[in-house]
Amino acid sequence: MSDTESSRVGNPVVLRMDGISKSFPGIRALITVDLEVRAGQVHAIVGENGAGKSTLMRILNGVYQPDEGKIELDGVVVRLTSPIEAKKHGIAMVYQELNLVPDLTVAENICLGATPAIGGFVRRGEQRAEAERVLSQLDAGVNPDDVVGTLSVSQQQIVEIAKAYRSQPRIVVLDEPTSSLSEHEVQAMFRLVRRLRDKGAAVIYISHRLREVLEIADQVTVLRDGRMIESRPIAGITTADMIRLMVGRELTDIFPKREVEIGDPVLKVSGLSRAGAFHDVEFEVRSGEILGMAGLVGAGRTEVARAIFGLDRSDSGTVTLDGQERTIQSPAEAVRTGIAYVPEDRKRDGLVQQMSIRDNITLAILPSLASAGWIRAGEQQRLAVEKATAMTVNPPVVDRNVDTLSGGNQQKVVLAKWLATKPRVLILDEPTRGVDVGAKSDIHHIIGDFVAQGTAVILISSELPEVIAVSDRILVLHEGAISAVLPRGSSEQDVMRAATGEVEQ
Repeated sequence: MSDTESSRVGNPVVLRMDGISKSFPGIRALITVDLEVRAGQVHAIVGENGAGKSTLMRILNGVYQPDEGKIELDGVVVRLTSPIEAKKHGIAMVYQELNLVPDLTVAENICLGATPAIGGFVRRGEQRAEAERVLSQLDAGVNPDDVVGTLSVSQQQIVEIAKAYRSQPRIVVLDEPTSSLSEHEVQAMFRLVRRLRDKGAAVIYISHRLREVLEIADQVTVLRDGRMIESRPIAGITTADMIRLMVGRELTDIFPKREVEIGDPVLKVSGLSRAGAFHDVEFEVRSGEILGMAGLVGAGRTEVARAIFGLDRSDSGTVTLDGQERTIQSPAEAVRTGIAYVPEDRKRDGLVQQMSIRDNITLAILPSLASAGWIRAGEQQRLAVEKATAMTVNPPVVDRNVDTLSGGNQQKVVLAKWLATKPRVLILDEPTRGVDVGAKSDIHHIIGDFVAQGTAVILISSELPEVIAVSDRILVLHEGAISAVLPRGSSEQDVMRAATGEVEQ
């Protein structure tokens, strides 16, 4: 442990949550949880989906009231009855889903809710100066005059943190702050987190990316099934230790690789181009193969996938499936052709949140379940139960609304929907983003079943260990073009060199 790390161990306790319990109808979400957070530290909270992390943070933010227990700030017991009350006590929350107004500037977003004004008129010079001051303190490197909607996801995340930091909070809670960022952009985020810590803020850091926790945190608390299992300094703990504490068992293979025979080419893409997005993209993927697709955010990975699936038009190039050239101009045509696409934003693009698990699973194959315009309800129910069970959706109650499920179970429903179409090619865009380690393992076992049946899989992921562990080959994009095609067993350094353009074309 360095001298700096040693000094942080003795920092004053700014937050103490003692014996926090919370129940909902039929669910004990938290059971006598204790949490102690010190000023000038990054305190990570880890656990599977459903472990109680979000409930605990919503209690801290005044969204929920605990059934039992107390909260102390600087040794004084407080009652946090609302997010406004929490903010008054110096608690700032930055949620995974960003809460910005895309049509306003960075300065307008940072000052939103407390805009400098006189007589009903905004003092724009003062507003800009205030935003510039906050951004400068955080060494953020974002222009206060830029419109937020034109920024990258990582820059928007920085603006969200700057907005929270403006009130000079004592406690900053970051919920999955890097879930939409590439490995390269994560480091920029870490510089910002360390800046917050070094200014004396207590940073509560929630993440499923355990390697990041090891890199950024000073202390880690593990929750499981609503209970606090262990809280300890990060020094000496390993990823395997955290996984064992989180799931209550050894989980040595988060990204299992199923060995299957790779067959003939199923999908071939030639000269695919779209102005401003990607150009001259060429590759093929074979039966039983997982082709990884890596690159920094903005490299064109998702854009290529969307063009193949008919969501976006390409300017030129061809897509060939099983030796036959196809013109795919819509997702419906792609599905009929045998191509399925699991999008990176499951809540926005992958599911209809207010519909049931059953309706979501059968959404892509409804015509095959209809007679004379009427859905054959019994067949729909049977198929939904079969697919939900195969995907280990928990709970497998297909009448339940999908928005009541955890992130990992929602992702399994998306996979079940596309499994029902019996695709020849399955494109997975960030398939394990925002899900816990147990769900990650489940999802990759499911992917292994897909390829064992002869499906060709394209896997897009910003998590390099995931791409490297399961891919048979890795296609790396840089600024819209293929910079390298790497063999199985390539290192993270190999991938990053290609992703940053440091290899010969």
